[in-house]
Amino acid sequence: MVTIQADEISNIIRERIEQYNREVKIVNTGTVLQVGDGIARIHGLDEVMAGELVEFEEEGSSVKATGKIAQIPVSEAYLGRVVNALAKPIDGRGEIAFSEYRLIESPAPGIISRRSVYEPLQTGLIAIDSMIPIGRGQRELIIGDRQTGKTAVATDTILNQQGQNVICVYVAIGQKASSVAQHGKLKLELAQFRKLEAFAQFSFPDLDKVYSRIMARGQRYSVNCLNNPNPPSRVEEQQILTIYTGTNGYLDSLEVGQVRKFLVELRTYLKTNKPQFQEIISSTKTFTEDAEAILKEAIQEQRERFLLQEQAA
Repeated sequence: MVTIQADEISNIIRERIEQYNREVKIVNTGTVLQVGDGIARIHGLDEVMAGELVEFEEEGSSVKATGKIAQIPVSEAYLGRVVNALAKPIDGRGEIAFSEYRLIESPAPGIISRRSVYEPLQTGLIAIDSMIPIGRGQRELIIGDRQTGKTAVATDTILNQQGQNVICVYVAIGQKASSVAQHGKLKLELAQFRKLEAFAQFSFPDLDKVYSRIMARGQRYSVNCLNNPNPPSRVEEQQILTIYTGTNGYLDSLEVGQVRKFLVELRTYLKTNKPQFQEIISSTKTFTEDAEAILKEAIQEQRERFLLQEQAA
């Protein structure tokens, strides 16, 4: 029989006392009153924080706070994917690799630390790019009635940014998962056209040549340039071509029904015979004097060819 000395017993008791750690765990719990349409009504959780994640029991009768603020995984691998509000992929292409988390309610950078808007962003829609200056990083609100094409404007703009080093994020709010700076000359002339169009309805036959010119040019803009049902124009060279041709009167001598055909053939002629125009615009992002001279020459050459073809036809 092993004999245990009294001092050994006291040492063991002392060690146990020193190692004893009394931990009191307080759990903030609540009771689920109602669940419907993805929303739970809860009673309790008095100490819960704003944006905190809560954990529901399996039976759904109680809920407890986790002490963690809602956050989602982030990485560049999310580019090109479709995810839900918790960053879970819903496009059937597997899981998304990530390296860190970020709070959902993250404070935006302060005004001082932000870079000023300095570079334009083209939507590819002539009616917008010619009259509404939009910069990268700028907030722009699209307002309109239902079924008027607001979403189409946004998606066309996203598609037009391919190859432009722009990250586009489309956020669908309140939708079911299944359905989930070419200055102001054109804008001014269109405004004049709209006013004269309303004025001419009163049957004044003696409109002078200036008013007749504004009416004729406005018809060519609205019918052929702005209401074009084709896909968005490739930014820069094609939009510059269309706007410059219209605002400088090169379309005035054409019939309204000829304008769209002329512009299509002019784009082809410019691309084939004047490739330096596209090179200048693509490299400088500016409509330089050299580019204007090339475009003006191409317009004059193509217009002569076009009028001869139309007369022969």
